[in-house]
Amino acid sequence: MPITDDLDQQIRTAAFIHVRRMLEIRDPLTSEDIARGFTFQGERIPLINPQRGIFKPQQLKYALSIKTVVPRKGARIWYDDQRAAHDQIYKGDETVAYSFMGTNPEAADNRWLRDAMRNQTPLIYFLGAFPGHYHAIIPVTIVGWDAKALQAQVSMGLPGELRADPQETALERRYALRQVKTRLHQTLFRAAVISAYGGRCALSGLPETSLLDAAHIRPDADELMGQPVITNGLPLTKLHHAAFDNHLIGINSDYRVVVSRRLLETRDGPTLEALKALDGNFINLPRRAKDQPDRERLAVRYETFEKAN
Repeated sequence: MPITDDLDQQIRTAAFIHVRRMLEIRDPLTSEDIARGFTFQGERIPLINPQRGIFKPQQLKYALSIKTVVPRKGARIWYDDQRAAHDQIYKGDETVAYSFMGTNPEAADNRWLRDAMRNQTPLIYFLGAFPGHYHAIIPVTIVGWDAKALQAQVSMGLPGELRADPQETALERRYALRQVKTRLHQTLFRAAVISAYGGRCALSGLPETSLLDAAHIRPDADELMGQPVITNGLPLTKLHHAAFDNHLIGINSDYRVVVSRRLLETRDGPTLEALKALDGNFINLPRRAKDQPDRERLAVRYETFEKAN
């Protein structure tokens, strides 16, 4: 069957829908998620090439995806030394630089990017969040191709779009890229905090990471103390996170848990009793001393807890 623009668009749209459905279940996606590909009219179509960053399935006329990997390094904890892979995202203003494969701009992979730019073809960007996990950004568009710099420029689309054209104004491009940066920050923060605590809730000890949030001790709005760093985070189940955010549970600078009088005086079943039983306990601390919650941040947060109670 000849590969026409119409067939390419049908398969590409099916790929976008498939990935978005996966994102409803899990975000970021795992390597296994994207390695499975998807089925179109009874035929399996890959989403990526595991060995290369730029990918065009044989069933498509134009490239389908680009990928940035955050590699594993031995047994070292990933968040200490592997964030450099995201520099291009954080430094970007309106677009993001994506490096060619190798040094030959006329290599097939790099020509796929040029063809996608000329046709304004929307792609999937599998952006490595941390080892083995990827943000799927849909759509992105190649808006620049520089043979001398060996780079393409990538414009981010807004979530939910299937547009083939890039964002039209600088303001739109900046807004779309800001959404990507925020999403990446949140994912890195969550992964780093949960990893530091060995995948367990700091209050209950629950070891199921899918049920854990990374709670901020000081909120993002606090420009002085609200940075997304491990010492400003606590891994908490969604129930404990909600109780912490609503000042029903406080943690003082000595790492001791204080349950609000309101909860202590309420009688309403085993779930509430489990929360009340935390009163006076010490939180579970991370494995490394340098990752322990910042005492000054806890003290400021605890003042708010006391005022609320």
